[in-house]
Amino acid sequence: MCGRYAAHRSVDEIRRLFATTNAPPNFDATWNMAPTQMAPVVRRHPGEGTRHLDLLAWGLVPHWSKDPKAERKPINARSETAATMPLFRDALARRRCIVPIDAFYEWQVTEGGKIPHAIARADGAPMALAGIWEGWRGPEGTVLRTFTVLTTAACQALAHMHERMPVVLEPPDWALWLGEEEGPYGELMRPSAASFRVWRVSTKVNNVRNNGPDLLEEAA
Repeated sequence: MCGRYAAHRSVDEIRRLFATTNAPPNFDATWNMAPTQMAPVVRRHPGEGTRHLDLLAWGLVPHWSKDPKAERKPINARSETAATMPLFRDALARRRCIVPIDAFYEWQVTEGGKIPHAIARADGAPMALAGIWEGWRGPEGTVLRTFTVLTTAACQALAHMHERMPVVLEPPDWALWLGEEEGPYGELMRPSAASFRVWRVSTKVNNVRNNGPDLLEEAA
């Protein structure tokens, strides 16, 4: 699963990496991104067709919602069923996006309680998570853009932590996922073949009010 993550690279670095074309959004680095917060997301702009880096709220609100406050706002969507669920299927077909992160947190269940760990790519590159986004417009013209992260079965290296993991996209797959190329994008929603680094971190990450580089320090 993916319920908390770190995204501390600069906006300029993310723009260069993903070749986005719009003016950069104002975003402060975070080491404890939590649901409902505004996060940088790479998407193909529906009007221009170019890649944009925008801030969207984490937790999907469907465009047909009557009252966003009453929606459950899922932060994850199972890739195996997203194409058939009314909540996700239209966004999966038309509004796919990439969520750039540096690491995500997972809590290992033990007899002594849940122990937080950080998970990052072993090569030090950012992770490009597969997501879908929605745009909701209120009766007074208010626009709310939201996203959710797609998950799949955990790869062998991470299965001891949790049975699920985010769908991690490799650079050659970005264009297909964003809809810039035609093809079987569903085949991209699979366990990652990348190598990952996993390390224990402090329980300070449990509190969303804690936010700083120390959250990624290895715990004794």
